[in-house]
Amino acid sequence: MDKLEKQPSAKTSRRKFLTGAAAAASAVALAACGKKEEPAPAPTAAPTPPPAVAVKPSTIVLKMQGAWGTTDIFNEMAEEYVKRVNEMSGGRLKIDYLVAGSVVKPFEVLDATSKGVIDGAHTVAVYWYGKSKVASMFGSGPITGCDAAQNLAWIAKEGQQYYDELMTKLGMNVVGFFAMPMPTQPLGWFKKPVKSAADLKGLKYRTVGLAADLMQELGTKVTQLPGGEIVPAMERGVIEAFEFNNPTSDSRFGAQDVAKNYMMGSYHQAMEFFEIDWNRKKYESLPPELQAVLKYSAEAASTSNFATAMDNYSNDLIKLRDKDKVNIIRTPQSIFDAQIKAWDVVVKRLVDEDPFFAKVWESQKAWGKRVAYYSLFNSADFKAAYEHLHGKLGF
Repeated sequence: MDKLEKQPSAKTSRRKFLTGAAAAASAVALAACGKKEEPAPAPTAAPTPPPAVAVKPSTIVLKMQGAWGTTDIFNEMAEEYVKRVNEMSGGRLKIDYLVAGSVVKPFEVLDATSKGVIDGAHTVAVYWYGKSKVASMFGSGPITGCDAAQNLAWIAKEGQQYYDELMTKLGMNVVGFFAMPMPTQPLGWFKKPVKSAADLKGLKYRTVGLAADLMQELGTKVTQLPGGEIVPAMERGVIEAFEFNNPTSDSRFGAQDVAKNYMMGSYHQAMEFFEIDWNRKKYESLPPELQAVLKYSAEAASTSNFATAMDNYSNDLIKLRDKDKVNIIRTPQSIFDAQIKAWDVVVKRLVDEDPFFAKVWESQKAWGKRVAYYSLFNSADFKAAYEHLHGKLGF
């Protein structure tokens, strides 16, 4: 029998395989150690972008004219609005403010804004009440028991819609906002003090707006004039007495030089506000955020204007009394009473003549019934506090 060839076991074969694999790996490693490694190619650098250049947005310039003379404090109040618009717009808007007469006369600024002769106006609604006596519902009366701040709140919550509707009815291409709850305006300046409503009869008197209807009902002969024309008219005898607005404005145009009796307090213009108008086409061409700047700057200026008023009006009243020797007089209660009765007559006539006036009046009257009720019940006795600290109120 032939001798059989001896076959390797599976265990022996596996050992040889591992030994051979290890030897091969060692050879590869030795070869690698002897070979010089080539550096990896550097990545291609991206091109450096040019430095960013800030693009400044173009500035939109708006021309606004006020209804106020050069020295009137109302110009300063208009400029407080302008300052807020210019700063809050981040350079995208710039209002170029012009004083009265720069382009048109004071009573013409609304029409000029509507026609695009100017872009905007800083004025009061009573200056154009000849178009509609409803204009005076947005300044100067009638009386509901509310003060100016409370009636400005009516405009903000209810009245703005009526103002917008009025602009549409009149065909005025205008967007308007309101600011500055003006303190009660004095009855005015007189060469001789008036002691009763009877003393007003036949008096040649300057006022504006629906206050003209009221004072005519009391028997005065009313002439409507802008502030800058008052003193010359007084000197020529065109008028014998007048009111404008406040101790600062009045003293700056020289009221104390033509009369020495300043009668404080009245219902003829117990509340009024600035009207800030913009040409509608111009306004609507602006992006929404810039429209908002024009709108809400009116609210911001309202606070600033009132602070400016309180500081100046109080100081200037004392100067009129002490330096200019003006006789400061509280208007007699009998004149207030006569004015209230006269308002009843004027309002009834206007309600009967104009359904739109009636609609606005009902809104304002209902607001006054609710808001003044709250205020009159809740207000502190500020007069008592004043007299406790400063002595009996009087001049």
